[in-house]
Amino acid sequence: MRYATPLAAIALGALALFTIFTGNGYQLFVLSLLGLTAIVGIGLNILVGMTGQISLGHVGFYAIGAYTVGILTKDYGLSFWLALPLAGLLAAVAGALLSIPALRVRGPYLAMITIAFGFIVEQSAAELSWLTGGWNGILGIAPSSLFGMSFSPRDTALLVLVLVAASLLFYARFSASRWGTALRALRDSEVAAGSIGLDPVRLRCVAFALSAAFAGIAGGVYAVLSGFISPESFPFFESILFLLVVMIGGADTILGPLIGAIVVILLPEVFSALAEYRLLVVGLLLLVVLRLAPRGIVGGLQQIAARTLGKDAGPRVDPEAAAIFPRAEAARALVVTDLSITFGGVKAVQDLSFRAEPGAVTSIIGPNGAGKTTVLNLITGYYQPQSGTVRLGDRNLAGSAAHRVARAGIARSYQTTQLFEQLSVLDNLMIAMVGGKARPRDAFRRLESNERARRAEALLAFVGYRGTLQTPAGALAHIDKRLVEIARALAFAPEVLLLDEPAAGLGEDDSAQLAGLIRRIAEGGMSVVLIEHDMTLVMGVSDHILVLDAGRKIAEGTPAAIREDPVVLKAYLGDNEIALRSRAAPKDAGPSVLAVTGLTASYGASEVLRGIDIAVSQGELVAVLGANGAGKSTLMRALAGLHRPVGGSVSFAGQEVGQLPANRIARLGLVLVPEGRQVFPELTVEQNIRLGAYGRPSADLTGDIEKLMDRFPRLRERRTQRAGLLSGGEQQMLAIARGLVANPEVLLLDEPSLGLAPALIQDLYATLGALRDDGTTILLVDQMAEMALSIADRAYVLSSGAIVAGGTPAEVRQSGVLHDSYLGGGTEAAA
Repeated sequence: MRYATPLAAIALGALALFTIFTGNGYQLFVLSLLGLTAIVGIGLNILVGMTGQISLGHVGFYAIGAYTVGILTKDYGLSFWLALPLAGLLAAVAGALLSIPALRVRGPYLAMITIAFGFIVEQSAAELSWLTGGWNGILGIAPSSLFGMSFSPRDTALLVLVLVAASLLFYARFSASRWGTALRALRDSEVAAGSIGLDPVRLRCVAFALSAAFAGIAGGVYAVLSGFISPESFPFFESILFLLVVMIGGADTILGPLIGAIVVILLPEVFSALAEYRLLVVGLLLLVVLRLAPRGIVGGLQQIAARTLGKDAGPRVDPEAAAIFPRAEAARALVVTDLSITFGGVKAVQDLSFRAEPGAVTSIIGPNGAGKTTVLNLITGYYQPQSGTVRLGDRNLAGSAAHRVARAGIARSYQTTQLFEQLSVLDNLMIAMVGGKARPRDAFRRLESNERARRAEALLAFVGYRGTLQTPAGALAHIDKRLVEIARALAFAPEVLLLDEPAAGLGEDDSAQLAGLIRRIAEGGMSVVLIEHDMTLVMGVSDHILVLDAGRKIAEGTPAAIREDPVVLKAYLGDNEIALRSRAAPKDAGPSVLAVTGLTASYGASEVLRGIDIAVSQGELVAVLGANGAGKSTLMRALAGLHRPVGGSVSFAGQEVGQLPANRIARLGLVLVPEGRQVFPELTVEQNIRLGAYGRPSADLTGDIEKLMDRFPRLRERRTQRAGLLSGGEQQMLAIARGLVANPEVLLLDEPSLGLAPALIQDLYATLGALRDDGTTILLVDQMAEMALSIADRAYVLSSGAIVAGGTPAEVRQSGVLHDSYLGGGTEAAA
């Protein structure tokens, strides 16, 4: 496998040489055209394969190169050998300039910008007749010459062959360098690339410029090959052709563009006897190739070879490797002062101040919507604060770009792991080790070195990863992804490590392993800032805890003090002064209308729900309580058919519905009011409600809508108003009304209090209590435990994906399990 690419390149080169010395004039022209197309494809592969950017305007760079050579050699008498590098340089400058607006958009919008660029170049060539000859073009461009001898078609073909070989060599060296790895990291996760100091603007600008330079050089040779160029020589279809060359051959492979050029250029020649039908046949064959080999011909062959021969996964991490984890003896404290940001009318973070000391774990906790992750995004430069400072030492980092904050010494992990999934574990760490630095001389230096590999292995051993070094990061198990992400952050050698919910989706054993790792990192002298919903882990590892609620700091102190703070308890569990909403007499549980048995659900390799058993009887209001990350919303999505369970059964009205699609479950009468309300913002209030009854056989909804308007008077006032203009509380009322109009057998309410002001939460729960009294069967999940318990007939406590308690509200309160699941079980922070 290691020598397959160079051997294939040598074989293709030998075949090309044979054709050059034996072919006729037309064959030499076709071969030269094939080579020029391959050169453009190799350059485009830097943009498409390495960075994942799609360009449909590369014919514009091709034209710039052709016109530069044509004008300079014919009108100004400049040597072809001077004009050709100028053509590449001018195209590179155009590519760099194009990257400036292109950096602000992605996907189809980027394609539209590049398409517009191609049309601008074509129209400019037509209109600037004093320079380009207009539609008449430039005729009589002389062939290249050397030592006074003009190149024959055979000599030009040899020149193209040399340029193709040089392009392949450049791509191979560039691909293995820190530049190539940095571009791939940017492709896989721009957010994570910034967190290890990579500058997305600079990297994409370089990728555009290099890619354009290849096209410009190829266009310059095309000018002397054809002897005549005009705007019609560079149609938009050529840009599609160049992109097909990369996709068919195999993006991000060395020989892919060359193989793609062979297919795209030679197939029409092979089927030339079919006359006007040849393009139809060629098009069908290309569709077949893309269908059978979505990664391109070379990529598909590599996959087949890996399966057939068995891919060498590389050496495993030696658990005895000496940990290269520098003790930060001179580490500085992270000091946040009066940090604030507002999104619209929502004050996400308000006047927050704290200090994270070296050698200590500072945890930030709080209920849903408290602003915890927003704080990390403000510190790391992903959001620009409206006021306040973020200091590391004497430097204020507030408002700095993410990559500059990272280079100052702050690294982080993410709620959802942001590894560079198509890179190996080893490359993930090694690209972090360069600190975001990529200089021109590094374009031909391999990223991998013995020193970096040894340090990477030591860091992986330190965090507890025991897998192989060459495994693609995207193929790792969930716990290994977490460990590798932390190891990558440490490879960046930061002074401050920010961890955003590192235990999310982990089991108890894995969480215990992670807790030990966090303590070891802090003991190494680093400042660790932790956001986590696993309160057992937080209370066990923290030296200092801050509690946020609605963007404000409401408490801070030691774990023991925080666990007993009444303000914290109220923020997490809600107010218990509304018990009068309970039923006058407990409701007798009848036969279950909804019975969940042994339900298991996962996201990838992460098991989120484990053996859930829940029953809901007709007319009951049953609450499922638990801290953030316990699995409550996943449970609701699994019941509603929006997330397919892995195991167990969901019986509704005597029918198994666990494997049914969401629309059929809703029509049976199991109706979800989702987290975050999710109203249809462009439709009116009444239109939203009517859509809730889409699955009902009766079309006459007038009476039902009027009853709902009576129950929710504020919706009547806004009946014809767009739902997107409603307040958060009004949108929640609308979401519940939309669920009720479907006449549900069971109404599933997912976090209805999320993001609402306390007064609105009171009104909401008064409404839910009234619905319960009217006989509506409700399964409610909410973090506001006391609120939910005040109106519930029965309750379950969900912790780490498992039911840990159940019974009447009084029994759940008395058990103490609810307190422990929200604020930990009482273990003091490790020394």
